[in-house]
Amino acid sequence: MPRTSFDFNFRQSVAYDGEAKRAFHSRVRRQLDQLAKELGLAPGAYDVRSNVGGIAVSGEVTMHADHIYVQASQPATGHDTGIMYRTCQGRTDYYGGANNFASLDLLNRPDELAHRIKAVCHV
Repeated sequence: MPRTSFDFNFRQSVAYDGEAKRAFHSRVRRQLDQLAKELGLAPGAYDVRSNVGGIAVSGEVTMHADHIYVQASQPATGHDTGIMYRTCQGRTDYYGGANNFASLDLLNRPDELAHRIKAVCHV
């Protein structure tokens, strides 16, 4: 799907910028809600939470369902690893299956991200 003028630049650093960090967390939360819909998760079948972290980091936003765990951040390892996803065994499982990574850019294409997650995690 082509980028649109409504796409958010998830790669724009938010470290040391409180306003940018708030916008990042708000938009990631919105996109993870959209991802949950694309994954076929009903409202209440998943949680979305934020950990803003300290001033020097983006913090992370997590979508946690009974069988899937997705977390987005601006990691030191680069934007192409900004989305981590894996299987899990319930909403109290914080370790889950093997970590898989995707580009932060896929937050602008939740349908494509959902397809990738379904293929790898078999959900």
